[in-house]
Amino acid sequence: MMKVISGEYNRHPHLSLCQWMSVMLGRLQRTEDLPPLRLSLLFLRLKVKLLCSLILQKAKDFMSSHQDVMDSEDHLMKFLHPQRVADVMVPVPEPHPIKYYQQMLQSNFQDKFMCAQEGWAEDKERLVDIYTELYVTAGADVHINTQHEVRQIEKPGKPAETEKPVKPSDMFKHPSGEYRPIKTVLTNGIAGIGKTFLVHKFVLDWAEKRTNQDVHLIFPFTFRQLNSLKGEKFRLAELIHECIPETIDIKEEALNFIFQTLQSSGNTNYDKSKFKLLFVFDGLDESRLHLNLNVNDLHSIDVTKSTTADVLLRKLINGKLLRSARIWITTRPAAANQIPREFVNMVTEVRGFTDPQKEEYFRKRFRDEDQASRIISHIKTSRSLHIMCHIPVFCWITATVLEDVLKTREGGELPKTLTEMYTEFLVFQIGRTKEKYGPEKCLQHMKSLSKLAFHQLEKGNLIFYQKDLTESGIDFSEASVCSGVFTEIFKEERGRKEKDKMFSFVHLSVQEFLAAVYVEESLINRNKNVMFSPRPSLRNIRLLLSKTSSAKIHRTAIDKALQSPNGHLDLFLRFLLGLSLQTNQDKLQDLLNRTDSSSQTNQETVQYIKKKLSENLSPEKNINLFHCLNELNDRSLVEEIQQSLSSGRLSTDKLSPAQWSALVFILLSSEKDLDVFDLKKYSASEEALLRLLPVVKASNKAL
Repeated sequence: MMKVISGEYNRHPHLSLCQWMSVMLGRLQRTEDLPPLRLSLLFLRLKVKLLCSLILQKAKDFMSSHQDVMDSEDHLMKFLHPQRVADVMVPVPEPHPIKYYQQMLQSNFQDKFMCAQEGWAEDKERLVDIYTELYVTAGADVHINTQHEVRQIEKPGKPAETEKPVKPSDMFKHPSGEYRPIKTVLTNGIAGIGKTFLVHKFVLDWAEKRTNQDVHLIFPFTFRQLNSLKGEKFRLAELIHECIPETIDIKEEALNFIFQTLQSSGNTNYDKSKFKLLFVFDGLDESRLHLNLNVNDLHSIDVTKSTTADVLLRKLINGKLLRSARIWITTRPAAANQIPREFVNMVTEVRGFTDPQKEEYFRKRFRDEDQASRIISHIKTSRSLHIMCHIPVFCWITATVLEDVLKTREGGELPKTLTEMYTEFLVFQIGRTKEKYGPEKCLQHMKSLSKLAFHQLEKGNLIFYQKDLTESGIDFSEASVCSGVFTEIFKEERGRKEKDKMFSFVHLSVQEFLAAVYVEESLINRNKNVMFSPRPSLRNIRLLLSKTSSAKIHRTAIDKALQSPNGHLDLFLRFLLGLSLQTNQDKLQDLLNRTDSSSQTNQETVQYIKKKLSENLSPEKNINLFHCLNELNDRSLVEEIQQSLSSGRLSTDKLSPAQWSALVFILLSSEKDLDVFDLKKYSASEEALLRLLPVVKASNKAL
């Protein structure tokens, strides 16, 4: 920096210091004459004290007039701090061209988004090296699914006819290819499907000048940040500086100038706007703000006045503030209805990975081609694993487990079911933690985490604050310790204050697995049924006093899962039943100290599930019950139907409801049948069509 300034001075040896300063100040005031790098060095990045000390040093070398130097210093101070000199307010010079701020912000965002953590791995890697393109769809009729997220991922990623695949970089282009002004895009997708990674990649591509260069400034917020500011008042420029440190080089006066220009113009068209802005709000489902978008809001606000974050967001979304600015909101499906459709121009959905993208992910993760091929082949043999690999976070969990198993147990059997996969993941984490913290502390914290997982799953919470932890009986300080111990399972995010800390599990499925561990651990170690929360009655008191058994807990869990209108306990149920197997309990013997055999209990549970399959349940519930049988290693119903199919002796006229469900489960598990499904092979009856409707919907072509 000193060399640059000295070089600038030495280029004009014939000038006195005062004359040289006048030349430089004149150049500074005509910013368009300076290249951005030199301008930033000479104007924004130099601290006043450093520059003044340099000038004074030059004065000693080249001048004898102290007063002359002080006059020059005063001139410089007035330029660098025009707002207040000797307590007299002077006009603020006109801001730099918008391209200048764009380049500055792009440079800062490159530093922020260039590297990323996958899952919560400790080491960061270059985002472009680990990022696999996501499958995103858009269309006028994209349906926001309110079913539980596991049910949604069970469905193949085949778009409806009215939906079209969308490149992430084309998020604000209409899928038809026609020009239509789009102000607000709502992107929904289940937990762990890659919404935040999608936002980061979008911003990085913009920052590295690969896409969307029409956008002058991007302001990416997260609701996690905004939650900690609830109730506090900010000007919009202040809020941006508070939440996005990379914008701090754009002075508040410059941001206010941009916002006031847009607000006073009355323009509502982004493409005709003098300043093209994009506000991103990631994670609406995590919001604890009161947006109240359904109320009549007729008044605009002064962008330079302070108000709460809730109000600023509401005004931006409903168009009362910066009407030409674009808005991009991401959310899990359950929270999407918080934004009325009148304020949304386009809905997109992140579907995760297609089958080719799954393979691409694992080949990027495992550079050894033979190892990558073995892992991909293994995943394809298990429908449960293959389907769940639509979720990028599950791919990361799977890769973490299989890499460890292949490394430490050469020739050992790879996990085939979901419970086996998550059990291995937990064993891997416990093993690493034991070495560092000792077995006693490790297990104590794991029990606390499983308790938290269960109680917050019951409430539907994925993000936890101090109040949530206290209500679950978890000590706030202990949660912080847990986040430092199990870094790849449980995460702490610091707010501005101690009370603003947030906690979350790496993924909803990890929370559901640990919740199942808590139920099983409570039964085995304390003979307690935590699934049973009865209303006071003589019968329920007797039940509480009677000895608890796995069979009772399994029946309670099955009934609760079947009663759920959206299937929010489906995956939890699979994990709970899978954890009753001796093989999985043996791997978690430090947590689950069972002494008796569980085979008799599991047989009772299998019979109870088959009884439920004979009832008239929805296809989704039947399919989940077959997944439960799979977790219990019972494939008798499926094998019976498969034998009939293989021999050609299958008569759909004589199938029981349970057998129909088995047939649907088999067909949904077959890639061949889903490519072209010939309904006539089975039956032309109305009942057959209704029973096989899930297969017809899932297939690429039905005959």
